[in-house]
Amino acid sequence: MNLKPVFKEIEDIEEKDEGALNLLKKRLLGAAVVVLFFFAIIIMRLWMLQISNGPEYETRAYSNRVRIRQVAPPRGHLLDRHGREIVTNRPSFNVVLIQEDSPDVGDVLKRLAPVLNMDISELWEKMRDASGTPRYLPIRLKEDVDWQTLAYLENHNHEFSGIRTEVQPVRVYHYQDLAASTIGYLGTVSKKDLEEVDKEIYNGQDTIGKRGIEKLREADLRGEKGYTYSEVDAKGFEQKQLKTVEPLPGREIRLTLDLDLQQIAESYMAAGDKSGAVVVMEVNTGRLLAAVSAPTIHIEEFVGGISKQQWQALLDNPKHPLLNKVVQATYPPGSTYKMVTALAGLAKGVIDEDTTFYCPGQMRYGNRTYRCWKRGGHGTVNLNRAIGESCDVYFYQVGARVGVDTLAEYAQKLGLGKKTGAEMEFEKEGLTPTKKWKEKYRKAKWQDGETLSVAIGQGFNIVTPLQMCVMTSALANGGKVYRPKIVEQVVDPQGNVVENFAPELVSELPGVERYLQSIRKGMEEVVQGKRGTARNVAIEGLRIGGKTGTAQVVRLAVYRGLKEQDIPYEFRDHAWFTCYAPAENPEIAVTVLVEHGLHGGSGAGPIARAVLNQYFSGKINTESEEKAIPAVIDQQEEGGE
Repeated sequence: MNLKPVFKEIEDIEEKDEGALNLLKKRLLGAAVVVLFFFAIIIMRLWMLQISNGPEYETRAYSNRVRIRQVAPPRGHLLDRHGREIVTNRPSFNVVLIQEDSPDVGDVLKRLAPVLNMDISELWEKMRDASGTPRYLPIRLKEDVDWQTLAYLENHNHEFSGIRTEVQPVRVYHYQDLAASTIGYLGTVSKKDLEEVDKEIYNGQDTIGKRGIEKLREADLRGEKGYTYSEVDAKGFEQKQLKTVEPLPGREIRLTLDLDLQQIAESYMAAGDKSGAVVVMEVNTGRLLAAVSAPTIHIEEFVGGISKQQWQALLDNPKHPLLNKVVQATYPPGSTYKMVTALAGLAKGVIDEDTTFYCPGQMRYGNRTYRCWKRGGHGTVNLNRAIGESCDVYFYQVGARVGVDTLAEYAQKLGLGKKTGAEMEFEKEGLTPTKKWKEKYRKAKWQDGETLSVAIGQGFNIVTPLQMCVMTSALANGGKVYRPKIVEQVVDPQGNVVENFAPELVSELPGVERYLQSIRKGMEEVVQGKRGTARNVAIEGLRIGGKTGTAQVVRLAVYRGLKEQDIPYEFRDHAWFTCYAPAENPEIAVTVLVEHGLHGGSGAGPIARAVLNQYFSGKINTESEEKAIPAVIDQQEEGGE
């Protein structure tokens, strides 16, 4: 019997069964992969919901029943050195929208616009600016609404789903724009701010210091937020208060500024709409008693946010009110620099107190003539007369003998050409030029004739008004350079002093006291001398040491022959006056810079005199302000100084 066909058939059946089995295995494996894939997706989603984003969803779920609202803390007060309030707070009522509680935002905004006296487009712009804000957080639509609007919204709150009112402290400026450039202002936290600040502390609806002390001392002033917990219904309306955590007020800051000195300096700068700066500093401590930048910003414009039109007007103002000219503007020092030249000459031994030079009204150097401001010349002058009458030819001679690098050395020792380190933003360094500086930045060799211009404070020289006041203080106190300070004391809400003023000596010039005595003698001649360039600054009963200066804006030859009043304002010389008093035992230094003020004695001097009169009021016998400031006599003689 042939069994081969039977075996063959059995083998075929076995092969078919094995193929079917393999197919079944593949199908089962595929099904398992699909099941595992879906399980992986579910697990990943659960991870995101419960682990990764769990806290957020927990907060949102909790907020469906309990509404947590932040309570802004009162910012710390700002006081003057005597404890008088400059900036405090008052309550402000803001209108906010919580998107989560408003099913139809468009309809609500449309009905809300006329109540807030705003265009619907303004409200939508607020919404766009707050894009990305979580739906359960409030979006501020209008700040500081009046009582009538507040009462209407409170009485009709069920008509505006998602609309709430919140209380927020806002700044009160008791003396309007006093020290505005120093104090600064607040603003809403911007997207750029959020990239830099601690997001645990700030959100996009908070206010933050934007400029000045408000910004630099934000950590002290801001305080800590409080919270209210309230139960809400399905529409987001509050049913009952659950818990309240009171906010912690910010720290109180007492500034070194003296309210009276600041006010009088600002009033004199405001008269005639002057532009420039006034700095008053204690010569033996570095306390800033006044820091005036003119024209000032109107700080109330920034409360609640400044409009685009107002901001653009500030940017376009040719007098640059947004600049703090105390530290952010630089000018040639003019003849106020002559004390540097005198110190360099004395210290290097090229002159002494009795060295004389003849001034015929000009000096020939190389192939160029360098003129003195007094056309007829000063004749034979020593150091005392040279400073008192501001003889250019004398200081040309000294400058040529010591050289530009030595001038720069002593200028920097007195605080010029470098930041003072004052607690003010964007401070400029100024410039004390040297031969290496010109080679590096101008790609040119220093010309000896340029030293003569530097010696009288022109050429490449530039300084800030604060640097000039630091220099004047160092001349007055025997060569000590102090860091200017603006904060006297910081006190926490419990009344504990957490920071106290301490003088900070930056540097000291050893072995120069006898030279400084000679220079101070000349500075007294400026005010007390019969032919001093600031005779009109003199105050009966008070001995003052000072120096006038003129900073050229354009070369004199351009407008030679024109009367001063016919020179376009923007091309007139800047006016400097810097001084200290009392001369025998200096207490304060005063520096005044009036942009395009022409003459230091007449343009800047009266402002310094008013400040001195205020500071020493009651300490000396002074005449009334009207009698004490005589008209400037012999303007032609005073010339460029």
